[in-house]
Amino acid sequence: MSEDAEILFEIRGAIGLVTLNRPKALNALTHEMCLALDAKLKEWETEAGVQAVLIEGAGEKAFCAGGDIVKLYNEGKSGGDYPYHFYRDEYLLNTRIKHFPKPYIALIDGIVMGGGVGVSVHGSHRIATERTLFAMPESGIGLFPDVGGTYFLPRLEGELGMYLGLTGARLRTADSVFAGIAQRYIPSEKLPALKDALAAHEFAGDTSAEIDALIEKFAADSGDAPIADTLPAINRHFARGSVPAIIESLQADSDAFATKTADSLLTKSPTSMKLTFEQLRRGAKLDFDDCMRQEFRMVNRVIKGVDFYEGTRAVVIDKDQSPKWNPARLDEVSDAEIEAYFEPLPDGELF
Repeated sequence: MSEDAEILFEIRGAIGLVTLNRPKALNALTHEMCLALDAKLKEWETEAGVQAVLIEGAGEKAFCAGGDIVKLYNEGKSGGDYPYHFYRDEYLLNTRIKHFPKPYIALIDGIVMGGGVGVSVHGSHRIATERTLFAMPESGIGLFPDVGGTYFLPRLEGELGMYLGLTGARLRTADSVFAGIAQRYIPSEKLPALKDALAAHEFAGDTSAEIDALIEKFAADSGDAPIADTLPAINRHFARGSVPAIIESLQADSDAFATKTADSLLTKSPTSMKLTFEQLRRGAKLDFDDCMRQEFRMVNRVIKGVDFYEGTRAVVIDKDQSPKWNPARLDEVSDAEIEAYFEPLPDGELF
């Protein structure tokens, strides 16, 4: 495969190496990258010489900042079916990673958002560096925290997942480890040595445990997590029974965190917020595959709507940061409208 390819594959020792290779685009995922990675993982599942998979991003800025949102916007606005195929194949890839039978090591060095979370957080081994910056910012562009967010967000401590899903708040290294997005911290300068050690290792028994031991040799303390101090307030406010109730609770609290968070929520798509709230409450009771089926139902309706395109225009295309949501107010989004996003698909489910 050419070094200019969007995604690179290599076998070093017993490790299958994957490099997301669009550094100028912050390694954002294209449809072709999703298809290529899915096919390679399917091949490596049964290849005896590959004991584990390691995925990383090219460059120093990002592991993967999400999906190729500009192409999704352009194709969807013109009435094309690219968004449908992209999301279907991306979600199938997320599912393959979740069920991958061998260790799957994600080096989350730099920005990891949206689609990048989907190709890392479901893996068995997740490494943060000092450059890690995590977020699920979809509510700000009229979408919802997908790529398996339905499953992993409600399973974070307390109401942290609901907070992250509704606000799109960013987590740095220590917070990412505290939350469980990553499991260990390794300084970025040590990643080449870790890769060399993994490639040189002769696996003889419990592959996952042997990888744990190798990672531990390079791991360091990520330090105190600021989000830990905020978690009691997050749990108090975001345990409420609806988005309006969450905002009301925040507005009734005069501290800086509550005020800032309430103001932030009021800038998001009302439809996306109500959809995300329902998504995560349902996801807490579903297994992974059912969560992905639910997301595919939801995204099929989102790409036929207006807020996704308006939010992407305001944040990514024109960058005026002034989306005109429709509906514009939470009380204009009915429960029946939200329920419709979760209905079975007449033209076929994800699987």
